[in-house]
Amino acid sequence: MSPRRKLLAAIAIGVVLAGSPVAALNIWLGVLVERQGREELDLAGRRHMVLSEARVARTVATLDELAARGIDSCRIAHVDALRQTTFGTTPVKELSIIAPDGRTLCTDVGNQPEQRKVISSEPLSAGSRNLLEIVRLGGQSTQWLRIRRPGTGNGNGVAALIPAALFVPQLSLAGGPLKFQARMLTAGGAVIAESGAVAAANGDDVLVADLSSSKYGLQAVISASSVSLAANQGDLRALGTIASGLIAIIILALSVLMPRRERDNPIDEIERAMKAGEFVPYFQPIVDIRSGRLHGAEVLIRWRKPDGTIVPPATFIPLAESSGLIIEMTRALMRRVCREAGAVLGARPHLKIGFNLTARHFANEGIVDDVRKIFKHSLLKLTQIVLEVTERQPIENLTETRRVIAALQGLGVKVAIDDVGTGHSGLSYMLKLGVDIIKIDKLFIDSVGTDRHSNTIIETLIDLAQNMRMDVIAEGVESFEQVLQLRDLGIRAAQGFVFSPPLPCSAFLQLVETIDPLKSSVPAADQPTAMLAALARHDAA
Repeated sequence: MSPRRKLLAAIAIGVVLAGSPVAALNIWLGVLVERQGREELDLAGRRHMVLSEARVARTVATLDELAARGIDSCRIAHVDALRQTTFGTTPVKELSIIAPDGRTLCTDVGNQPEQRKVISSEPLSAGSRNLLEIVRLGGQSTQWLRIRRPGTGNGNGVAALIPAALFVPQLSLAGGPLKFQARMLTAGGAVIAESGAVAAANGDDVLVADLSSSKYGLQAVISASSVSLAANQGDLRALGTIASGLIAIIILALSVLMPRRERDNPIDEIERAMKAGEFVPYFQPIVDIRSGRLHGAEVLIRWRKPDGTIVPPATFIPLAESSGLIIEMTRALMRRVCREAGAVLGARPHLKIGFNLTARHFANEGIVDDVRKIFKHSLLKLTQIVLEVTERQPIENLTETRRVIAALQGLGVKVAIDDVGTGHSGLSYMLKLGVDIIKIDKLFIDSVGTDRHSNTIIETLIDLAQNMRMDVIAEGVESFEQVLQLRDLGIRAAQGFVFSPPLPCSAFLQLVETIDPLKSSVPAADQPTAMLAALARHDAA
């Protein structure tokens, strides 16, 4: 037999011998992919059911509390109580008084001529007097979930409106777009909300996870095509492709892939970037909208890779928080600001510089020691520092957090609550943490002047802040019309793209030296105009 024929025969024998183990491996991988896909769907369903039950439980407790206080009419005092309670209950967007016949008599913003159209109504749970209702506001097509607590006898009841979208996930567990369809239904089968879609090809199997609440009349249905779930298991499919060779080649390929997978670990990549100093500060100016002068800036972190690519914080901050790297990342950011901007900013003690912290920072007094050590020998003064409590993670121990905040304030640092009106805080953070500043979220700023609810919320927050001796800053201001409206509402400081986007350190320091020179040749009356002109130049650049 010629060498060529021997080679071909050897290849043919190898293919035959490899066929059985490769086929068996592919069958095993298929079963594993489907099982992991089902587990992923079940995890998504259970996770959101827990969140939904928590929102309902908190709302029911709020309605019970209002009923216990005798809130059952449209008198001014009762409407004020509804309004204050709405701000303190995160999922609730409206509280109302309901007549025995189901008519809406008034809401937390006063008399309500616009009736709610009830699409579905059924008991909240077995044996409960409370009702779980799906409603629409006036002629709108958007659905809301209403939890109604009827009054006793012929008395009026109270009800709470919650956005239906809160009862279905909007993002995947990894933070990307949904690769499955999620639906939340009542026990009677009425659809409360749905998100995502099932993109199933002809003949493709659809996997479904169906979960019922043990507490309330809620049912979560999560479904996805097997193809889309298999696409999420790319590593397993890659393994199946590699297994098309001989077992020895598979082992060799795995020995090559494992280090690669280790290098691709995003946590390892963040640690490497921290050591390389790739996380840099950007500064978003905060402006006094009455005088037009620079008030300070919020420091925002950006990941600048060696090739110049800028990675947005939403990509890495959640990983840094969940892994605990956020603590060292914050320390490094503070040191870098001191090193690169301390001389310019320290010479202008009236400028305030804010840093974002998470709930993890307030778990103990470590942050107090960090701030004291970092700024002790810095040209930046402690009285210039503002620490902003962000709401990506809920604060578990308000008492401990209040003690840490008091210790920071003892150093001369000011503390702010970021994104007030959203997230986990509600009104409780304002009332219990003893902060110096509140920052009103962009969600309300976007609707100022066009939505009476937003105006009412902003006015109430300003009134509360003034009574509690807190300063107020508006976030996300994008037009001069908003600036004028916010100024009329009584807000003094604001930040947003109408003034400037976040600037790299060198650009911000150049801006500071232009509009706030130590020996100013610009008359005080003309400094606001000079500031706006400088901001416009930086924005155009």
